[in-house]
Amino acid sequence: MTTARDWLDRIRALKLDRPVKIMNVCGGHERSITSAGLRGALPEAIRLIPGPGCPVCVCPEEDVYQAMQLALQDRVILVAFGDMLRVPVNVPKGEVRSLVEAQAAGADVRPIASPTEARRIALENPDRPVVFFAAGFETTTAPVAAMLAEGAPSNLYILLSGRLTWPAVAMLLESEAPGFDALVAPGHVSTVMGPEEWRFVVEAHGLPAAVAGFTPESLLAAFWSVLRQIGSGARFLDNCYPEVARPGGNKTAQRMLDTTLEVVDANWRGIGVIPKSGYALRPAYAAHDARLHFPDHSAPGRRRAGEMPPGCDCARVVLGKLMPSECRLYGRACTPRTPVGPCMVSDEGACRIWWSGGVREPAKAD
Repeated sequence: MTTARDWLDRIRALKLDRPVKIMNVCGGHERSITSAGLRGALPEAIRLIPGPGCPVCVCPEEDVYQAMQLALQDRVILVAFGDMLRVPVNVPKGEVRSLVEAQAAGADVRPIASPTEARRIALENPDRPVVFFAAGFETTTAPVAAMLAEGAPSNLYILLSGRLTWPAVAMLLESEAPGFDALVAPGHVSTVMGPEEWRFVVEAHGLPAAVAGFTPESLLAAFWSVLRQIGSGARFLDNCYPEVARPGGNKTAQRMLDTTLEVVDANWRGIGVIPKSGYALRPAYAAHDARLHFPDHSAPGRRRAGEMPPGCDCARVVLGKLMPSECRLYGRACTPRTPVGPCMVSDEGACRIWWSGGVREPAKAD
């Protein structure tokens, strides 16, 4: 078995004639990179850039606001994945600004870890509407789709904020300045959708790409692969997570997604609308669509709706334009205890990961 040390030795033996920027899309990858200290172990010429792999970070602000108001005004049982509860919205000082503050104000807000918990809570409370605020990428949206396909309780409604990962990367590559030379694609998403979903990086844009798992060995293998491609001039999609991410992906999960959901244009917080980058419930499942059954509380006149809070650079961090510690608020106004932007809230947010990894000081300005 090739060890992490072996991969590091191979990487250090490569002759790089220029600095190389590698984007690692996945928040789980960023967590593994930081906890294993891989940035410090790699040659200085290699720069690892966190990418748009944090669903909590890009969840539209107006969706979080809508979930809060449903819990506060319509008195539903509001359930959501745990890290959504502390995501702040843009409201005047003194108003409730997150689901956890709504909970403190008396709303029935409950953190859950899986769609099966949402189903259980609905069955246990048949006389109350239960709204599942479901934010996530393909990996976490597929179980939501499966729950719908298998038959959800009549009192369970879905406030869906599902997103597809690859359109954000495609948007970056189609911009004038993508900001990276190679891509390490997310392992879990590739497990569901198939590694070949990332071929467009190579075929349409001529960049090296590799799918990676979450161990240092798999990540370093992917780094070595794309670096070797840069050095040799070859371009291909390499699967460095073959034990899990298999050709074609998970056909059952894909069938559930296709059966219950349709792909639509979707808003990404602080970034804007990305074509064909989100999921919505199909008409056949309208009975469970919270957007159709409850008032829309996210009035368009709300000041700064949809944007990041003033001074927050989370959107630029998500897009790989800034490193986390380069945000103007990092380590100053924004810490995990007092988060300003969603990147400091989620376990998959680059700012939170860097802080947990010991980077507590903001970067010095050039």
